[in-house]
Amino acid sequence: MTVKKILIIDDSPTERLLLTRILAAGNFEITTAESGEEGIERAKQLQPDLILMDVVMPGTNGFQATRALSRDEATKEIPVIICTTKNQETDKIWGLRQGALDFIVKPVDGPALLAKIAAIGQAG
Repeated sequence: MTVKKILIIDDSPTERLLLTRILAAGNFEITTAESGEEGIERAKQLQPDLILMDVVMPGTNGFQATRALSRDEATKEIPVIICTTKNQETDKIWGLRQGALDFIVKPVDGPALLAKIAAIGQAG
């Protein structure tokens, strides 16, 4: 599976911009959502190849949104990478238990993120 369409779900305009800039080098088609609820709806509509999910958001947080996406027939095959400031091992384990494929801590290391995306593309 080649990763072309990426959905960024993050309530921070700064983080959305930073992730968009990192991904611009890869010629990805990037869409953003500002909340967990909006992200779930966009994922169902757009069927992206990958979702980058923040955790700390008002309303539906990233763990809840990841769980909802991984349990929905329409979106359960879409890989999710959690991108968060939460850097405890328990946060990582919990995120993976919710259905995330991977976990990356902010500030995001651009080359490391692009390498993870490339690995997803090769694995599928």
